[in-house]
Amino acid sequence: MKWILPLAIGMVLSAPVAAQDAPALPDYVTAAVADPARADDAKDDSRRHIAEIVAFSGVKPGDSVLELVPGSGYWSRVFSKIIGPEGTLYAAVPEPMQKYSEETMTLPDSHPNIRVLVQPAAALAVPTPVDVAFTAQNYHDYPDKFMGPTDPAILNRAVFAALKPGGTYLVIDHVAEAGSGLRDTETLHRIDPALVRQQVEAAGFEYVGESAVLRSPADDHTLKVFDDAIRGRTDQFVYKFRKPAAAQAAPDDAHAHHAGDTPDVKDMKNMEHGAPVTPAAPDAPTVPTPQED
Repeated sequence: MKWILPLAIGMVLSAPVAAQDAPALPDYVTAAVADPARADDAKDDSRRHIAEIVAFSGVKPGDSVLELVPGSGYWSRVFSKIIGPEGTLYAAVPEPMQKYSEETMTLPDSHPNIRVLVQPAAALAVPTPVDVAFTAQNYHDYPDKFMGPTDPAILNRAVFAALKPGGTYLVIDHVAEAGSGLRDTETLHRIDPALVRQQVEAAGFEYVGESAVLRSPADDHTLKVFDDAIRGRTDQFVYKFRKPAAAQAAPDDAHAHHAGDTPDVKDMKNMEHGAPVTPAAPDAPTVPTPQED
């Protein structure tokens, strides 16, 4: 079984892609971001570009949203305000992340349209199909040892199944060196954007485009994201994908994980688009933190 597509495809996808122009901010996005109830979050808005990213996702009043590993609820509170009482936000907490998710567990107390779903990392599911799926700085965690590891093909196929036809999947994460594949996910908490695009498209999604609001040329992709020299200023990609309007279920993907077919984590870390690489040894793995900034 191969978790990652061939190197030649990865090299093509490593080429720069044109970023989409920032959409105009709808009034409901502006109002949600300006909500006085999130005053403690507002100090981070300018560097995290929450208004631009939420607008880029296309979420609107009445929508249903699936958010993976919401952490403190920074994004959740804005999504909740936008979708309103007619919408629902499913806050998905993988069981290995539950002990880091105390703030997530309390979100329904103040936001009744939020439902927390605690599930095995490899068994993501929602009660009803959603319009938008969203993950910020946690995609890279799924193939790590503490998460099973969980084959990203399983995650992406589950998101595909959770979305309505035409639904949007937004992925934000820290950029790793081009061609590094999964090498740095457990040590630097980074992932190669070209690999992410490969994996998501392999699940049946269409690539829509990228928002460049979190790109940071000053980040050389060699430091751990928690390093004081770069924390809060890492280079991050914001990729937008769409489930085809005609799609009904995830395609039969030969690269998908099957029961009893879990690879050894060392073998997995030594795979780069199906070819062996020499792993870097920057630091010991760090305890994961939902939404690492």
